[in-house]
Amino acid sequence: MSFWMSALGTVPPRAPLSGDDDADVVIVGAGYTGLWTAYYLAKADPALRIVVLEAETAGFGASGRNGGWCSALFPKSVPALARTHGLPAALALNAAMESTVDEVGRVAAAEGIDCDYAKGGTVVLARSAVQLERARHEVAEAQELGIDLRLLSSEEAFERVGATDVLGGTYTPHCAAIQPAKLVRGLAAAVERLGVRIYEGTPVSSITAGRADTPHGTVRAPIVVRATEGFTPRLPGMRRAIAPVYSLMIATEPLPASFWASAGLAHRETFSDHRHLIIYGQRTADDRLAFGGRGAPYHFGSAVAPSFDASPRVFAELRRVLVELFPALGSFEVAHAWGGPLGIARDWMASVGLDPVTGLAWAGGYVGDGVGTSNLAGRTLADLIMKVDSPLVGLPWVGHRSPRWEPEPLRWLGVNTSLRVMTGADASESRTGRPSRRAALMARVLGG
Repeated sequence: MSFWMSALGTVPPRAPLSGDDDADVVIVGAGYTGLWTAYYLAKADPALRIVVLEAETAGFGASGRNGGWCSALFPKSVPALARTHGLPAALALNAAMESTVDEVGRVAAAEGIDCDYAKGGTVVLARSAVQLERARHEVAEAQELGIDLRLLSSEEAFERVGATDVLGGTYTPHCAAIQPAKLVRGLAAAVERLGVRIYEGTPVSSITAGRADTPHGTVRAPIVVRATEGFTPRLPGMRRAIAPVYSLMIATEPLPASFWASAGLAHRETFSDHRHLIIYGQRTADDRLAFGGRGAPYHFGSAVAPSFDASPRVFAELRRVLVELFPALGSFEVAHAWGGPLGIARDWMASVGLDPVTGLAWAGGYVGDGVGTSNLAGRTLADLIMKVDSPLVGLPWVGHRSPRWEPEPLRWLGVNTSLRVMTGADASESRTGRPSRRAALMARVLGG
């Protein structure tokens, strides 16, 4: 169980489905995507009969386990989107993501969801000359496009995040630190107040036009929404739709004021650095450091299992990196460790859509940036379902269809090779002081 969920204590589960049912919209998955969709639909038309089916409990998946970054990050960068969809469309999606950060805060306040929302922005540190050059290039590119990204001097970066070897960094205001389990659980309660029915302990065995089948009964509805993200490969015919890749996290015990006096994060900025293998952290509302990163392997056949949520090797590496960043943490305990799968589409492109012929709708492929993106997905799905011709339904990710992943063993080889390349690239840059050509090639292959 994640630190976030454990902090909520024991929450009684909701009842499972108890027989066949009918609805106007049935949503499969009670994570952020499913619940945001239910929320905006119920707000748009309180008379809609909306049913949400969840295999475990609300927020069981990535929604209750993530790093707590409600950010404007989208899997595809603005330049990459511009190459395929044009610059105006790319900038429109970026603007929609930026406003989404505020929208999540607005709804949390309106619904009385105390999710520890703090919009302190994100600092991405540069801790080597190679990383600093990447930061400068990123800021120059952003400024050319009119995107709000600042280059920080070494002094400015260190003042915000007092880590070791800080040479500079980048800063964007478009991110809020949250307690993700509080948000997803609060959202579930909010949609129930609006009349939405949530059935937990109800795994969906198949999704077809007009119905969602479970061991407890079938829910029939003209609109069926798939909101299953990293668990999508468990559905029939979806094994190659999404690659479930694991991200793991640790959290310290509460840290004293003496630590924060030097570590910074006074505004609860989320933080990372410009290495290739992703790391991410935040200062929690109760003064812990919650810190995570990639590094766990992809499992053959897109397998998802509880045993994959923990990796002593990855947990030890996360602690090593965290102490490298903040040496004072060497004397403090890691109080929690957990993990879970996120969803990656073959072309690294999140998507949202509705097939008007079948009534099948979907959203996902967030590549770990789903806290904010799922809210935009929920608003977009609501507009698509309600046939509202809003600016959201014209964004370039709407209706996108990613290609399927390669069959095994090619999928296993490809995903894990990319992981090894990025790990090796960081080691190579640290050793040589030169940018990794292999990482640059891999970035082009992934379309970032």
